[in-house]
Amino acid sequence: MDASERRYLEDDDTSLMKTIKGATMGFVSGTIFGTIVATWYDVPRVERNVALPGLVRTLKLMGNYGMTFAAIGGVYIGVEQLVQNYRMKRDFVNGAVGGFAAGASVLGYKGKSISTALSAGAALAFTSAVIDIGGQTTRIDTGKEYYPYTTKKRSHIE
Repeated sequence: MDASERRYLEDDDTSLMKTIKGATMGFVSGTIFGTIVATWYDVPRVERNVALPGLVRTLKLMGNYGMTFAAIGGVYIGVEQLVQNYRMKRDFVNGAVGGFAAGASVLGYKGKSISTALSAGAALAFTSAVIDIGGQTTRIDTGKEYYPYTTKKRSHIE
């Protein structure tokens, strides 16, 4: 089955459900990324009147990254679905518009500058368009099927 054909066989979820799924996946990935960042870059320091200061800072960092990624995922999928329903087409333009809106709004707000918003929006739009044009896959189908079990009959020597 071709990658372009697989796109049309996705679940018949509503736009709202796809947006919620995108935000949830963003939150999960952001939380995992925040954990890695906190582990590598957080230098422990002693604070007064705070029980387990390292854990508190790690949880704050995880929540910050999780909410940022959730906002990006939710805005991206939400705008992509709005554009798709408005245009009545499924092509790379929908994802590019969604990527620009997500980058410009979320990352522009965090960066607090127009130039950051425009560059983040352009970067996400470009990335989304390249992935959509490339067939949304990083693998090449070789036609081989891999089974979790062997398909050859064995001789029973007991």
